[in-house]
Amino acid sequence: MVAVAGRQALAFARVAAVVLLCITGWQLGKGNGELGVNWGTISHDPLPNNIVVKLLQDNNFAKVKLFDADPNVIESMRGTNLEVMVAITNDMLAAMAAGTDAAAAWVKQNVTAHLGSGGVNIKYVAVGNEPFLNGYNGKFTDVTYPALKNVQAALAAAGLAETVKAVVPCNADILSNNPLPSQQTFRSDLAPIMLNIAQALDSTKSPFVVNLYPFLSLVLGTNFPIDYAFFSGYSTPLVDGTKTYDNVFDASYDGVVSALVTAGYPNMVVSVGEIGWPTDGNAYANITLAQKFNQQLVNHVESGKGTPLRPGKLEAYVFSLLDENAKSTLPGNFERHWGVFNFDGSVKYLLDLTGGVSGTQTRLIGAQNVPYYPSQWCVLNPIKDLSTLPANLDYACSRADCTPLTTGGSCSGLTLQQNASYAFNQYYQFNNQLKSACDFQGLAQVVTTDPSVGSCKFVIGVAESSTSTPSAPGSAGRSAASTSSPLPSLRILISIAAAAIVASLFP
Repeated sequence: MVAVAGRQALAFARVAAVVLLCITGWQLGKGNGELGVNWGTISHDPLPNNIVVKLLQDNNFAKVKLFDADPNVIESMRGTNLEVMVAITNDMLAAMAAGTDAAAAWVKQNVTAHLGSGGVNIKYVAVGNEPFLNGYNGKFTDVTYPALKNVQAALAAAGLAETVKAVVPCNADILSNNPLPSQQTFRSDLAPIMLNIAQALDSTKSPFVVNLYPFLSLVLGTNFPIDYAFFSGYSTPLVDGTKTYDNVFDASYDGVVSALVTAGYPNMVVSVGEIGWPTDGNAYANITLAQKFNQQLVNHVESGKGTPLRPGKLEAYVFSLLDENAKSTLPGNFERHWGVFNFDGSVKYLLDLTGGVSGTQTRLIGAQNVPYYPSQWCVLNPIKDLSTLPANLDYACSRADCTPLTTGGSCSGLTLQQNASYAFNQYYQFNNQLKSACDFQGLAQVVTTDPSVGSCKFVIGVAESSTSTPSAPGSAGRSAASTSSPLPSLRILISIAAAAIVASLFP
């Protein structure tokens, strides 16, 4: 811990700026407390779309952020009045920037086609995802603004200028490294582009969206105080003129506000995109801290207190709805465990989504009518020759999700034999409980007694729909290799950048 409080506070603010990203989903609406959420689908056993939609409705989520424009997912929300954000991925930005035809075709196929009476309530189009991240080495710098303008023009030509807003997801690399929130500006080399983007957003009354990750501030900063990551008040707050910051969220948020003020847009709405807390895969990623953070977040946003520079209710999106057990773990083993719900839609912890302001306490409602596979598990047969156990355990974990077994995970205290059973069962469930998926050179056997140990849950997989074919062991199936999302690589880059600054601030 840095001894001098002033230096400590400045350092915390700079670390917070590094983990500012941009755009995704649990929105606490403009003064009405409506909730929305990210819906990610990078899973070996995703819930059927209709069950996810029912889960959203049962918990009164009002707004949904998607990572792309999957027509099946979008259409599953037809007639629900859920407000939806669809996305144009970064690899499409060059085509969108090249001319209006590509943007018009995309809007027609991915927006207009889903609208109409009884259609899907699409409200936002995300144009790229954090395109100015330093780790991209300028790959998307010159195409993002033209892509935004062409998408705006396409929406206007389709008669949607007033109802569907285009936004550009941003990240902390667009900001300077000034130590106080009031001193933040857009990075000098990006300032002309950011001014153009801000002007374009302002012309359509669209929000500026940022993602905040207090969790990453904590895990990447060796001396980062845990109390500063939460909303219960840090004993050595950051003092910025007449403003005082006792949590990293407010300091980070107001840094973005200040950059927009300097750019000439003091009244532009700032929406918080991704923000949340994972529950596994790291010592700080656990249910206790996740419940504490997300409940305090909801309370903070719903209270109407706002931040020192923006009093009042804020727009914020929590990341995310469900765990995604096929995501890349390069950013950290916690990457698959950001969901407020487990991968199967079951409730992880108590969470009052009203923030306690209405006097009515609520609890999360889990997914209904989940099509589980039979209640059977694949475990180690201990009477067999175990000489090939290490190789088989590695094989299973390289093709399934063993992140709870790692240090700090919910299953990190198991014996070697229990580790093997957990890994075998994960592989078995990932492969749709095929008989051949519970063999491992004769080391495994199927049992009907739940082998879960304490807080370490041995899962049962969610069955595929009747229209799909189960994948055989060792095949790609619905693996991470066959799916894509901008999130893993972005968090890797952010983590590297944040770690470098943390190291310089807390030697």
